[in-house]
Amino acid sequence: MGILRSLTLLLIALASVLSLPATAQDEDPGEQLLFNLAEAPASKVEEAINAIVSSGDERARGWIEAYGNNRLSRIKDTGQVVLVLNNRGRDWEIANPLTGENMGDMSRRELDRVAINNRIRGQLEGILAMLDLNAADPDVREASAQDMMGKVDASLVAPLEARLEQEGSARVRNRIEEALAIYRVGEGNLEAIDVLAGSLHPRARAALNEAVRGDNPALATKAKQALGTIEQKLKLNRAAETLYFGLSLGSVLVLAAIGLAITFGVMGVINMAHGELIMLGAYTTWGMQQLFPGQPGLALILSIPTGFMVAATAGIIIERSVIQYLKGRPLETLLATFGISLILQQLVRTVISPQNRTVVTPEWMSGSLVINDALSLTLNRLYVLAFALVVFATLMLIMRKTRLGLEVRAVTQNRNMARSMGIRATRVDIMTFALGSGVAGLAGVALSQLTNVGPNLGQNYIIDSFMVVVFGGVGNLWGTLIAGLSLGTINQLLEPWAGAVLAKIIVLVFIILFIQKRPKGLFPQKGRAAEG
Repeated sequence: MGILRSLTLLLIALASVLSLPATAQDEDPGEQLLFNLAEAPASKVEEAINAIVSSGDERARGWIEAYGNNRLSRIKDTGQVVLVLNNRGRDWEIANPLTGENMGDMSRRELDRVAINNRIRGQLEGILAMLDLNAADPDVREASAQDMMGKVDASLVAPLEARLEQEGSARVRNRIEEALAIYRVGEGNLEAIDVLAGSLHPRARAALNEAVRGDNPALATKAKQALGTIEQKLKLNRAAETLYFGLSLGSVLVLAAIGLAITFGVMGVINMAHGELIMLGAYTTWGMQQLFPGQPGLALILSIPTGFMVAATAGIIIERSVIQYLKGRPLETLLATFGISLILQQLVRTVISPQNRTVVTPEWMSGSLVINDALSLTLNRLYVLAFALVVFATLMLIMRKTRLGLEVRAVTQNRNMARSMGIRATRVDIMTFALGSGVAGLAGVALSQLTNVGPNLGQNYIIDSFMVVVFGGVGNLWGTLIAGLSLGTINQLLEPWAGAVLAKIIVLVFIILFIQKRPKGLFPQKGRAAEG
């Protein structure tokens, strides 16, 4: 039976060969390359591998990977090299490495593995990287060159130098030069340190630190100077990163506070339920993702108008049912809206869940924008920052270019005079509260991309929102923008050495001292209402 099985397999192999075009039988160089690798004695394996690498064959990477993973074997009876797809059990699934065609199962006793020793296996990582350096995509070549940093040995120096002369991309050239420089620093080359002095890559710093601890005094001195230069660059990059995170936090505060600034400035209402309106916007985003599963990008885009409408509707209900009866009574308004905030929190816990919900970030908002090896900007925060500026610009246009904006400014400056001129202050109050609440919903949509969505989400931002409004000037949008970005940046600068809690306390004390000198904030409100 064993002889019959072998004969059958041999006939199948012959039939498959005969069915191929003549060019595939006679001219495919890969067959000879694989045969040479399988037949090569230990002393000739590197030569056979180099032949595969230098062939330029697009299948070379797969062959080398299969060889390193012990997945290249030869059929004993025919000598044909095959690719082992599954080596579990007695029968192994095999394929043709030239065409990728599945050849079925074969007993492992009828196959001989192509031998590889640990020394060769250790070199394959660098060889595979060299293969990627010949890729058409410069990003692939750059990633390959970066992967080789700290892994270059004497056998790779000449190929890398040859590749460097051919490389047209400046980014890839820099990576190859750094990879070679790391190797040369290890060999005691002083000039290589000048190349690494301009690099912020961790492996470059590791190579320089190794040189500082080495036995070569001249090399150690120069490496120490290079590390000093790198440290200065790292400080600048860390400062830029802190500024970015500060502006990102500030943009969140602007989104959370700008709606409050509108309602507080026009109506004088201290709305303690503003945080829960933010929460409703965040839950709207989560709900849209439940309606459109597997499409987080579409759900997020639809959440922008939907979140605005949901929060604006809730704001109108709150204004008509509670706040209109408490005008001119700030203490009662504060207590009533605080009670509404508790009701909304409990309503969400009962209807949805007391547990936090995770909102999926779309693929186009994931990842980072890499500036250099020491600085990368997370895309979700970058989008939130841009979104905050767009919302601010839209509100400015509404306030400056529309009839609603004109009426809002009139009521803000002098409510009684605006009424005498025919402006319906009650309608303005409704529209203003709806607009401010809707913007709070937009803040919730943005926050859903930065943190988990939960019933207590709004409570984390209500106090900060009031601080921004008071610091910037009640009812002034420019003041809210500048105050939000400033407080976010200051808080981010203080956190590394003071801690999150102490940083907030310091900011709060600063605002208390500031309003002692400027009670009306950075940009005081204008008009008779402000003077009264």
